[in-house]
Amino acid sequence: QVQLVESGGGLVQPGGSLRLSCAVSGTVFSAKAMAWYRQVSGTEREWVATISSGRITNYADSVKGRFTISRDNAQNTVYLQMNSLKPEDTAVYYCNRPREAPLWTWGQGTQVTVSS
Repeated sequence: QVQLVESGGGLVQPGGSLRLSCAVSGTVFSAKAMAWYRQVSGTEREWVATISSGRITNYADSVKGRFTISRDNAQNTVYLQMNSLKPEDTAVYYCNRPREAPLWTWGQGTQVTVSS
């Protein structure tokens, strides 16, 4: 069974940066495209970014130019570097497969709060 463990969230001021990590186990990680999503309580989960097995990346317009998705296949980990954070980036962040693929069971997510 695939397990997803997100970490790295916290409280940051507007304009600040955070780096999220997602450790993946139970699958051949290097062969899988991965994605980050975020969810504000009471709303639908929103796709943020995707990285393919070949490291091709794609971003939601709302984060393009500010966020960077990357992966370390040796560590079975996918990252999300978030710069120039805005209050509207406040959400719980999750990793999983891209929307086009069968999703795994969601992890617990990591809370990101952007506030002064």
